[in-house]
Amino acid sequence: MILSKRIEAFIKLGRTIQNLDEEAKEELYWRSQNGNNWFTQESVSSSLEGIVFMLQEDKLKKWLGEYEIKEEVEPKSVGVLMAGNIPLVGFHDLMTVLISGNKACVKLSSSDTILMNWVINQLIQIEPEFKSFISVEEMLKGKDAYIATGSDNSARYFNYYFGKYPSIIRQNRTSIAILSGEETPEDLKNLGKDIFKYFGLGCRNVSKIFVKSKEQLEDLLDALEGYASIANHHKYHNNYEYNKSIYLVNNEPHLDNGFLILKESKELVSPISVLYYEIYDSKNDLLKKLESIKEKIQCIVADSSYWGGGVFFGCAQQPEPWDYADEVDTMEFLIGLN
Repeated sequence: MILSKRIEAFIKLGRTIQNLDEEAKEELYWRSQNGNNWFTQESVSSSLEGIVFMLQEDKLKKWLGEYEIKEEVEPKSVGVLMAGNIPLVGFHDLMTVLISGNKACVKLSSSDTILMNWVINQLIQIEPEFKSFISVEEMLKGKDAYIATGSDNSARYFNYYFGKYPSIIRQNRTSIAILSGEETPEDLKNLGKDIFKYFGLGCRNVSKIFVKSKEQLEDLLDALEGYASIANHHKYHNNYEYNKSIYLVNNEPHLDNGFLILKESKELVSPISVLYYEIYDSKNDLLKKLESIKEKIQCIVADSSYWGGGVFFGCAQQPEPWDYADEVDTMEFLIGLN
């Protein structure tokens, strides 16, 4: 299949998703949540909107214009082991493998089979030639290359089995926010999207904030009041109640607004319903600290005028096509196979 047809199929996929009628959406929402209670209507809707955002024609052309992708290649079989922590988290890998001209041999996460199968079926309907380029498999043996996403523990397993092949193996990462103290109430409100979207389960979700003083925490809690409905989700609420009880029993200092707990910690990854914070003295000291743990950070949310390269508040879960996980250029890796 020539490159232009591969690209056009994904542009059409974006339009198909954007133009889904309400009945089709409702059925997809229901089926997704029935398969995974974390995949609420709001979460699935957000993930689909993110794909539509990514599949705009101008964005795809800008992204792919940076590479020399051959019109036709001898396709390699690429094993893709997908995560399932948030809806359609494996979509970008699927898209990149197919646009590069290779075959996507996919092992779906048990947490995200409904949505990924739906997207795959939509792609094949749009471009039937993809049928010979996509396979959903339980065992990914004997592939030419691998892309695997999982926890630190599963990464050791992936390295053992796939390390002798060309591979991209991703481990646990999380995202942080850096506050200067000059943020507006609207900035802090938007930060709530980075904290609460997908219940904080994604690697692009903010699990820790760095602040100049504790006074900023009160302003943040005030700004986040609009997200109180998240406590209506039973799984999230159970996590909140559990963590709250642990901190109370152990007499650990924390702030609590009824649905989010702020706790001081040197650690990066906070439990669901908890946001860690750490106070920093200077940008230079913080820069040194973050440099030492950069392999664990997916993205940094901050005002870019204060912290260079910062993702603006509210945009962490809205990556562009060229925003690669772990800053590893997947397209470059795939083109190199040919």
